[in-house]
Amino acid sequence: MSLEVTLFLGLLDGVVFGLIMALIALGLSIAFGVMRIVNVAHGEFYMLGAVIAWYATTYLGNFILGLIIAPAAVTGLAAAVERTVLRKINYNPESTIVATIGLLYIIQQLVLAIYGPYAYNVEPPFYFRVDFPWFGYSGYKLSIAVVSLLIMGLTALFIFKTRLGLYMRATQQDREIAQAFGVPVGRVYMASFALGAALAAIAGVLVVPFLQAYYLMGLEALLISFMIVIIGGLGSLKGTLVAALIIGVIDGVVSVFFSPTLAKIVGSVLVAAVLLVKPTGLFGAER
Repeated sequence: MSLEVTLFLGLLDGVVFGLIMALIALGLSIAFGVMRIVNVAHGEFYMLGAVIAWYATTYLGNFILGLIIAPAAVTGLAAAVERTVLRKINYNPESTIVATIGLLYIIQQLVLAIYGPYAYNVEPPFYFRVDFPWFGYSGYKLSIAVVSLLIMGLTALFIFKTRLGLYMRATQQDREIAQAFGVPVGRVYMASFALGAALAAIAGVLVVPFLQAYYLMGLEALLISFMIVIIGGLGSLKGTLVAALIIGVIDGVVSVFFSPTLAKIVGSVLVAAVLLVKPTGLFGAER
């Protein structure tokens, strides 16, 4: 395979990977931006989406059903966690980190006990190949990249064109003033946390046909999501997308030519550089 073909393949894989990671990171960014909390268990919502999709496809025989059940179940779980745990500790940043670390281990161990330590994937809901001049590429991968973009676009419309989205943006700017003007902050927090979890779960469902679902898969997704949020800027939709594509392309190209480990190192160095030059991220506003 020539250098040009290898580079193009790496770029293509990187874009697909970046768009999936953007979907996960967008969920983290929404909760982080509105609630000012660090959800260490965010990657486990992604993992649950993949595992539930595997169960739905394997035992119910319907991948599309998994695409409905998994986000709904994870959204309900996230809403329950917000109501019974985060609200009780008043969203204290330090306590929230400890609480979500505990949630991470609880979810991991429950999935390990029920699902097992094995890694499984499912058959894609459809097959086709996109032929480029030099090679064929999975049509399913390209399709989920488009779906990820579509979901991010719908999320942006929700945030900027609906009343609840307006409440979320107001709460992100100043919680006390928003509350003084009648914004139901408690409801906004629950919606933000649940929406973030749902986006992660959808990403988990989309990747399970080509990435195996297993109980530790959320850890890498969490790390990459934090990298994206740091580079892109807190609460920035545009920053999340751009940063995810940067990280994805780095991962795709460096992995093809060198190794996935080196790709993670390069991404970490980029995060450190952004923090040194602009701590608020490339698209973050100075506060």
